[in-house]
Formats: sequence, C-alpha cells, structure tokens
Amino acid sequence: MLNKQGRQTDITTASEFAVGSITTHSGNMGLEQQELLIYEIGDTERTGVDLEGIKDFENRLGGITRDNEIGLAGLSEPEAMRHYTRLSRMNYAIDMGLYPLGSCTMKHNPRLNEKVARLPGLGDIHPLQPKSTVQGALEVMDRLAHWLKTLTGMPAIAMSPKAGAHGELCGLMAIRAALDKRGEDRSIVLAPESAHGTNPATATLCGYKVQSIPATEDGRVDLHALKDALGPDVAAIMLTNPNTCGLFERDVIEIAEAVHSIGGYFYCDGANFNAIVGKVRPGDLGVDAMHINLHKTFSTPHGGGGPGAGPVVLSEALAPFAPVPYVIHGENGFDLVEHVEDGSDSFGRMTAFHGQMGMNIRALAFMMSHGCDGLAQVAEDSVLNANYVMASLTDVMTVSFDGPCMHECLFDDRFLNGSDIATLDFAKAMIDEGYHPMTMYFPLVVHGAMLIEPTESESKQSLDQFIGSLRHLVAEAKAGNKELFIGAPYLAPLRRLDETLAARKPVLRWTKPE
Repeated sequence: MLNKQGRQTDITTASEFAVGSITTHSGNMGLEQQELLIYEIGDTERTGVDLEGIKDFENRLGGITRDNEIGLAGLSEPEAMRHYTRLSRMNYAIDMGLYPLGSCTMKHNPRLNEKVARLPGLGDIHPLQPKSTVQGALEVMDRLAHWLKTLTGMPAIAMSPKAGAHGELCGLMAIRAALDKRGEDRSIVLAPESAHGTNPATATLCGYKVQSIPATEDGRVDLHALKDALGPDVAAIMLTNPNTCGLFERDVIEIAEAVHSIGGYFYCDGANFNAIVGKVRPGDLGVDAMHINLHKTFSTPHGGGGPGAGPVVLSEALAPFAPVPYVIHGENGFDLVEHVEDGSDSFGRMTAFHGQMGMNIRALAFMMSHGCDGLAQVAEDSVLNANYVMASLTDVMTVSFDGPCMHECLFDDRFLNGSDIATLDFAKAMIDEGYHPMTMYFPLVVHGAMLIEPTESESKQSLDQFIGSLRHLVAEAKAGNKELFIGAPYLAPLRRLDETLAARKPVLRWTKPE
C-alpha cells in the first residue's frame, strides 16, 4: 500500500512506513520530515494570534462583503514555520544542486544581487510615488537600458515587457505598427521548426498566420526553404539564435538579408542570449527586435510563475514605434514619459507600470559586478560546460546533432531502443539520483528529446558527478534493469505522479474527510 505521501509501505498504520528493515512511527525518515496539508495540521477554530473584536465601522464594500467563514486553518507560529520549511525541503532548487533544464538557463543567483534589490529606496518604493522621489530608480532603469543596448548593438529599447513572451508580443506589435505606417497589410510570420513554442503563439495572438520553416539534418534553418517561403505577404521571421537545439544559426546574416529584401523584419528570440552575451551583438546580425530574459541571462530568480522581465531592443527601423513609458534624462533629472505624444509613431502602452523594478536592479547588479570581460566569460563558460557534458556522454547516449553545441546539448532516446524504458522513465530515475530532470520531449523536432543546459554556474566537480549519474543510469538501462526506471522515483516524497491527470483534473479544494 501507499502511505499519505505516496511511499510504498508494507504496514497498515497510515503514519508509519518502512524503508528496508527500518520502520518509523512518525512517518519521518531522519532529517526528511513527513508533512501533511495545512488543513490536516491546524483547524478553523483557532488562530495563531489574538485579535481584538471588530468595532463598529462604515462598510464601504458596496454589498460584496463575505458572508461565510473563510475556511483557513489556524496555526501557531512554530507550526507555520515548520510547515513551510518542511515543504521547502521537498523542492529542488538551484541552491541545492545542478539544475539542467535546457532552454531555461537555471543559473546561480548571486546574493549580492538580492542585497542590492532590497536596499532602502529601491526595495520599498511604490510605482505611484512622485517622480522626484524615485530618481535613483529611474537612473537604474536608464543605466540598465544603456547597457542592454550596448550589449546587443541596438539603438532603442522598451523596458516595460514583463517576460519573454510579453517581449515577443511587444516586438511584433512594433513590427505591425511599422507595417501599418507603410500602409502594408502583411499576414504571415515565418517560424522555424526549432522555435520556442511561444513564437507561433505570439504571432497568432498578434493576428498573423504562422508558416513553419523546416530544419536541415544538422538542426539549423533550411535556408532554401526559407527563401522559397518569402514573399510580399511575409511580415517577419521569428528565429531563436542560438536555436532550441543548442546550435548557432550559421546563416543568420543571410537570413536577415533575405527577409529584409522583401520588406520584412527579423525578430530574434533572445531566450538563449546567455550563450553569446559579450561575444556577439545581435544588431550586427541584422536583428530588428529581440527580447532579453533578464531572469535568465542576468541571473534573477525565476520559476514558479515569475517574476520575470523581457525588455525588447529595437533596430533603427523599429525604434520610432517603441511603446511608452520610457525614461528620459534632462536638465531637471530623470523623467518618465507615460503618454503617446502628438505625432509619435509609438504603438502605445503595454502595461500599467514600467517593467519589473526588482528584476532591473538585479540585472544591473549582475552586469556591474561582472564587467564586460566577466559577461563574455559567462558565455564562454556556459558553452564550455555544455560541450563538456556532451563530450562526456557521447559514447553512451545518442547526440541528436553533431557538435560542437552552444550553451545546451541535445540528446534523443535512441540509446534506449530495445530497453522498454521511455525518456520519461529515464528522467524520473534522475530524481532518485538527486537531480531535477532535464527538459524532456523538447524541442519537438527530436524524438524523445533530452535537452541539458548546465549554465556557467557549475564547477567541473559538479558536472562530473552529474555525468557519472547519467552514465550509471544508462548502464542500468542497457543491462535490462527495467524496475529501476518504471516505478521511479522511489525516493521522492510523492513517488511518481500522473502529471497529465493532475493538469487536466486538478484538485484545487481540500475536502475534510467524512
């Protein structure tokens, strides 16, 4: 049977389970603490604080006052602290070990960034404060914008987009505004097969039809197919470079020239900028618009739904169409232009406020602490680490495309042929080895894809341990040890979950047992 946490047990007491010959009454395994739902720990009849009764007051809620109990369980402070601490120990994090999610750039977040982001005057300001009281924050935005333009070789930037996909929308809206200015109603956006999934989704949201461009056998855009697809109805191409296969698009300049020759624009997905920052300026490659994931390349924490930031750099051709607000610097200090002025070509406003302030601060702190030489080393080390992982596993796993790769290396499931072990089984077994699985089944152009991005954060020692774990799992799979994989993970708090069922039929409300 399974206990409350989904662990296998051969005894019937719900609070007990067995590991080998050791049985614990508490349900705890040494320092690994069992934890119940907060409703099972506390109850709605008590609270951890004493509050005075509510005195008479004027109700200004317009008749929408809650008329029943809120139903939250009350805990004492020690209970609450222990509950959330125990839950946090069940989560994998970059602070615990290598986080190999390909295309996600899960790198170390320097604590210096966090300290700066919490400084008085930065961490405690409000977006509706008078501009005269937030001059330092406006200067941070201005300074960061300057360095992002410098690193990309682009003359203009929109700082307000909240994340990568939001930045894509910003870039396409600028492109649409430019085409409208020219009186052209183009309807097609080209997207390579290896594009991030948000690229075609964003183009569709912006009102365009998406035409897919196939890849060559070496994992790059088929230049001939691209040129055949070009025509007067093509508004833009959305290309990720380095692409999602972890490869640099060698024909990127020729691609840009071909798209420009028919009056289209080149949107570059900047999610993988970490591989080329300080080494290549996208503006020199012919890019017209590119979002930059501050939460990836410049190490601000991400995951769990945010926060993120996706500033968009724009070429000279698209600069007039940038959205408001934006920062200007004059004789009286810094100011924020928040409205589209008469005669402006700006496509308008995307968000209520000017981007993610905390992300801006962390990104600038990262840049200033690294310097230009340090940022170049970020790219060099991320590429070196990925190629080291690939070279160390090539003899036992199947590489999808011949190397060298850029910041991430891509394997497929051919090495599992004949084992009755799927990519998902292999990934789940990695959890028992103490690692978060790599990105699986993505990119879609590779069957059973396993995309690994170690980032520049990892030492050779941590990479060797990771490589050793993967080699061990490969050896077990080829030896026919199917049981090690099909039930994995065995050591995780909740064992193997049915993610598909959980996504389609989530249980969002706790019901007290009868």
